[in-house]
Amino acid sequence: MVKRYLKTVSLNEALSILKTISEFKPSTETITVTDSLSKITSKPVFSGYSVPMIHLSAMDGIAVKSSDTIGARDSNPLLIKDYVRVNTGNFIPRGYDSVIMIEDTWEEEEGFLIRKSVSKWNHIRPVGEDIGESEMILPSNHKIRANDIGALAGYGVRKIDVKKLSAGIIPTGSELKKFGDPIEPGIVIDSNTLMAGAMLEEAGVLFNRYNIVRDEKESIKNAVEKAVFENDFVLISAGSSAGTKDFTVTVIEELGEVLVHGIGIKPGKPAIIGKIKGKPVIGLPGYPLACLTIMREIVYPMLELYGFRTPYRQNLSVELSTSLNSPIGTDEFVMMSVGKVGDRFVGIPQSRGSGVQMSAVRANAILKIPKEKEGISAGTTVDVSLLVTPPQAENSLLIIGSHDPCIDYLSDMASLKGVNIHSGHVGSMGGILALKKNTCHAAPVHLLSEDGDYNVSYIRKYLPDKEIYLLCVAEREQGIASKNSIKLADLPKHSFINRQKGSGTRILLDYMLNKNGIDPSSIEGYDSERTTHLDVALAIKNDEADAGMCIYSAAKLLKLSFVPVIKERYEIAYYGDKKNDLRIKTLIECINSEEFKSVLKRTGGYDTSCTGQIRKVQ
Repeated sequence: MVKRYLKTVSLNEALSILKTISEFKPSTETITVTDSLSKITSKPVFSGYSVPMIHLSAMDGIAVKSSDTIGARDSNPLLIKDYVRVNTGNFIPRGYDSVIMIEDTWEEEEGFLIRKSVSKWNHIRPVGEDIGESEMILPSNHKIRANDIGALAGYGVRKIDVKKLSAGIIPTGSELKKFGDPIEPGIVIDSNTLMAGAMLEEAGVLFNRYNIVRDEKESIKNAVEKAVFENDFVLISAGSSAGTKDFTVTVIEELGEVLVHGIGIKPGKPAIIGKIKGKPVIGLPGYPLACLTIMREIVYPMLELYGFRTPYRQNLSVELSTSLNSPIGTDEFVMMSVGKVGDRFVGIPQSRGSGVQMSAVRANAILKIPKEKEGISAGTTVDVSLLVTPPQAENSLLIIGSHDPCIDYLSDMASLKGVNIHSGHVGSMGGILALKKNTCHAAPVHLLSEDGDYNVSYIRKYLPDKEIYLLCVAEREQGIASKNSIKLADLPKHSFINRQKGSGTRILLDYMLNKNGIDPSSIEGYDSERTTHLDVALAIKNDEADAGMCIYSAAKLLKLSFVPVIKERYEIAYYGDKKNDLRIKTLIECINSEEFKSVLKRTGGYDTSCTGQIRKVQ
């Protein structure tokens, strides 16, 4: 019989259902202050004594009785004979109630001459100035920070009662291998439970990560029973869908109660919320982005219900660079790259595939498309949740256009100079259009013109009357990659994998096919597209096609044969008014460096004789 989800509930309904698991309560443990960073106080913490405990001098000078200074002025200096010399931090002897700075005195044989009267407690730190005896230091449900630890230690607190919450994390899947095992075809490293554990640790929650459990119902059931007994709540990774080997929902049903199976959230729909012996049991989807979403949107809010503090995310208004469609009735979360272009922030969507873990790595923000919307149009101002600080987002350099592996090396070099490069691979024409819409800082391009030059004619056509600069990265070899030295003329005899329409490689291929009298319709797979040079090389390596056009460095990385077709000029276009932008200047500095040129030479397929040259297009 085919398994089905229970009735899919909205994200808000799922969070409301979580609140009904009333027995889920943190316990308390007593720990030393030195071990308390990021822990949550379970009750208020009070000072056992005042700080300072006695009156202290706040200055170097003399301790006096304020009544002895009455009448002192420039025209009537007074000689103070009853005094005590004190330095900053010295206690004030009983009977003295003020300190005069030594700079405001004139020493005489019999005492100190003063020319100004002082009031009581002048330059004195009175008892309890910082904190008084029995005054509260920290309230309940407070996440302990580094400065709190310093204060607690200074106030004599040695031990503190904090909330204790323990999670059991169970990885399931016959295809899984633990972190550290060799990676082989068909093998999946258990990365989801590592991520889930790190997110729990970030919230101050303890966790026990159990051994991988194969897709066998009884084995999963035994593991869940053990985890429920030993922890306050349980996370089960994978097995939450409705496939023949997905046993999580059945196990929870047999041991307790399934409250939710299916949440109107994307990615993450297959998630499960259940309870066993009064404890929450969450079924996490197996795809990495789906797992991340459920941890962030379900598990974190659950922890906050019980006083735990999850990472703070600041909202920021950005202009959406690309239209996004979304299924109505589902809250969708899209990973974003955000940067400041001109006087406003721009957001560029990352890949939306649930299994594309690099989307989360590359992103610095998250966009939520509410379930009431069927999508959001390009140019719309939307609120995103930042995964970095606003200054870090502001220092982001958005590079959108043609792909080349060397952009990764540039990103690494720029990051050491405080600039974070976020790149999007939309092809050369996509990059020019992004420049036209002013939704990026720079666009890598390699568009061959009829006159044999690169990029200039396209810039003039699509960005007329604009001052554009072209920064040369290098000249690079484009050719045919394969496993057995296939040439351009041989393409009609073999299956092919192409680049997307609008990419410089696709335009170059069409130019070369036309030049050599080859009909594109004669090439099997001409309409099959990939978005990067590495994607093309991977498709060939995995026998999805016999050949494809890409740059030499991509073919070399995947150990493919390569037959050169042409040497092309790969440049980065940017507006003239951005030439003094620190981010662009950093990019130029990195490209001109000997270190970068050495990287290109080691990688192979690049001619660096023009690297760093700048052309002005008007």
